Amino acid sequence: MTTLPGYLRPGDTVTTQATTVTESHVVSWASLTGDWLPIHTDREYAARSRFGERIAHGPLTLALALGLSTQTDVIDGDRTTAWLGMHDLRALAPVLIGDTIRAVVEVAEVRPSKQEGRFVVRLAYRVLNQRDEDVMTFTSVLMMSAEAP
Repeated sequence: MTTLPGYLRPGDTVTTQATTVTESHVVSWASLTGDWLPIHTDREYAARSRFGERIAHGPLTLALALGLSTQTDVIDGDRTTAWLGMHDLRALAPVLIGDTIRAVVEVAEVRPSKQEGRFVVRLAYRVLNQRDEDVMTFTSVLMMSAEAP
């Protein structure tokens, strides 16, 4: 039976570093994905929208939050063997160019995997802007090795 790691316990929480979402992020994301919707890339169009200005792509916000979390102790690059999926993604508020976001990541569950020597970790994310407003929530699930290689 797999012994669960002592360094990950349900309820443990970490707050990531913050990053400011720039025009370069938005243009790079649009270039990478092909998502050139004018709400993200056309200043004049976005000025007439309900937001009054351009907003970052939702998947860009998600990717930034996941990336920020890899810089914490929660995501152990030596032990993480697979990303198993995501659940309950909610975009709660727009992220504007110039907003600064960070993620609060809570270890929601740690359980043995069906695969010997591995365990499954469910991480609950809250992405907040500089005003401490929730802009996105989701749960990410990882498979990890019980021992580092």
